[in-house]
Amino acid sequence: MSRRKPTRHGSPAAEGINPRQPCPCGSGKRYKSCHGNGGSALVTRPFAGLASECDWIALRELVPAGTAPLHMTGEHADRDVTLATVLPMALPALTRADGRILVALQVGNSSDDASRDVAAALLRALAAEPGTTLPPESRPGDGPRLQDLLADEPLEVTVHDDFAFWLDGADAGSADVAAALEQANAGVMPTVRLPGLDAAYWCQLGDKAHLRWVLPHEEDVLLDALARLSAAGTLDLGEGTRYAGSFRAHGVLAPVWDLPHDAPASDWEAPAAAFAERLAAVLAADGELTDAERRARAGLRGRQLTLR
Repeated sequence: MSRRKPTRHGSPAAEGINPRQPCPCGSGKRYKSCHGNGGSALVTRPFAGLASECDWIALRELVPAGTAPLHMTGEHADRDVTLATVLPMALPALTRADGRILVALQVGNSSDDASRDVAAALLRALAAEPGTTLPPESRPGDGPRLQDLLADEPLEVTVHDDFAFWLDGADAGSADVAAALEQANAGVMPTVRLPGLDAAYWCQLGDKAHLRWVLPHEEDVLLDALARLSAAGTLDLGEGTRYAGSFRAHGVLAPVWDLPHDAPASDWEAPAAAFAERLAAVLAADGELTDAERRARAGLRGRQLTLR
């Protein structure tokens, strides 16, 4: 495996952001009052340039319990490293007694570049003694990013029903560990990654089911395409479904559909694949939006929620 060249994908956000729009960092402030006020520059698309960018975003923001093996380059190419959505006590990383490493995506503190944050935790774990847990630390400086450390290979995501992967087959041990695991498992939302589709995840929350699908297209381009589908009445996924809106996360959109709660995840593989074909067709369309499509676009923009 050859080492990837450093990349500047997802560099500072100043260009192309309306100062009056919500800041992409998810603070809830307008961009002009947050990262647009002359302070540190936000990397709006931190996982761009990585294979499976959209799955990185889904594991960071949408999937409760998931893992994927990571393939390092250079001197660490032989290390056993696993990406995890979240680790016990919100640890950024840990090194097991046998030297295997777990590094987390969902962490409490983060800088303006999520890729550099995870890379810094990974490098700390690589340098740590076996059996070490790594607590959060201050924000990293100008160190390497994930794009500099990982081979150009897609993620092989496994979605778990619970957090048993924390224990790796071992007994929970102390009562505190067992209690923490029980509490974490109680909050897991049933989630399934739809096969054959990048970053499309079915999930169930109580008596409601949804499809959350992270898409790689630029926001304005995708909104135009979704508006065309909406105006044509083909934005849903079939009978009993409804386009609910979208999450804005790490520079891309994740559209969300409401689904019948009693239908299993497998029922949505064919409808989602058919939607992907419809979307590809309108993404290739030229010409200005019609009046009806512009009205649809305005409505879709009003149903966005910024996560990051």
